[in-house]
Amino acid sequence: MERPLRVLHVVVNMNRGGAETLIMNLYRHIDRSMVQFDFLTCMEGVFDDEVESLGGRIYRIPYINEVGHQGYRLALRQFFDTHKDFLIVHAHMDRMSGLVLSAAHNAGVPVRVAHSHNTRSEGNLVARIYKWYAGLYIRRSATHRFACSKAAANWLFSGRRSDVELLKNGIDPECFAYSEAIREVVRSGLGIKQNTLVLGHVGRFNHQKNHAQLLTIFQGIVEIRPNSMLLLAGDGPLRQEMEQRAVRLGIAEKVIFLGIRADVENLLQAFDVFVFPSHHEGLPVTLVEAQCSGLPCLVSDAVSSEADLGFGLAKFISNQSTTEYVKQIAKIEVHGSIRSAASGMLASQGYDIRETARWIQNYYYAQCEVEHEDVNRIYANV
Repeated sequence: MERPLRVLHVVVNMNRGGAETLIMNLYRHIDRSMVQFDFLTCMEGVFDDEVESLGGRIYRIPYINEVGHQGYRLALRQFFDTHKDFLIVHAHMDRMSGLVLSAAHNAGVPVRVAHSHNTRSEGNLVARIYKWYAGLYIRRSATHRFACSKAAANWLFSGRRSDVELLKNGIDPECFAYSEAIREVVRSGLGIKQNTLVLGHVGRFNHQKNHAQLLTIFQGIVEIRPNSMLLLAGDGPLRQEMEQRAVRLGIAEKVIFLGIRADVENLLQAFDVFVFPSHHEGLPVTLVEAQCSGLPCLVSDAVSSEADLGFGLAKFISNQSTTEYVKQIAKIEVHGSIRSAASGMLASQGYDIRETARWIQNYYYAQCEVEHEDVNRIYANV
């Protein structure tokens, strides 16, 4: 087998979503002389340049919304018929991974991984029915199953939970460790005074992330603590609608829409509380990052309790009670000493990306039947 071992990761695009962030965290920490990541995508993404700088190849085919069901399946078949050098395909498209892995199966790819990152499909009723249909192919096409949490495993692999590897959404704890100096710089750059209460959120502007309720929560906070700000990092189809909502609620001058940011690790230092009222999640990377930064996190109880890393920072609240969010946020006091301790505890919970990268590199080689001694050597030298 030639080295590096090239693994094909399949996503819609390489933007700053949770799955894509995990992939990039892994990619930066594996030994790329032994394992290389390539990507099959349907559109450009913000990580594309970095992928290519690290030696990855990016392939592109049209997505189903451009060419329809038959056109998409044809594009997948043509791709795998043309690129027969992949031993491993790792699909991150939840139920839609079924179509990808079916094409890889038909082309003879020996290792086909389905990876669950969520607990519900997005889209309208027609879209969700179609995704359910696509997901039927996972059972007969996937050779291996990964999930970010037990809840994500139960959703995508119902009845096959014992076959699923839990791959935690690891991060680099040193990058997200609390820094008073960075906090002051970021706040100063955004024109925020040091005594201002800052609520923060990082996530794509779509229905799942529930920004509408987040803005209502913040409106309640402003009534109690007028010296407050809300920072929203991310972009997406609902951003303009949320900007208009902030105006209607009378809070627009206190909400900063930051767009897609490459410095989330620094932004988190400027927050005082992380508010996350999602309708559903697998196990979001952003919550791991926020807790590593020592931030109190108020989280929808629709998110699995697995998102609580055990640092005493996560509190789960029902989205049926906006007033409870407001009540809990109003109680928060900023303690730099508590924030500074969190990053040192991350490894004990299994979320250090360096350990995750060692594990997955070893796993990939093991599935390709490398000699046991060689696997151990690779593992030790990552």
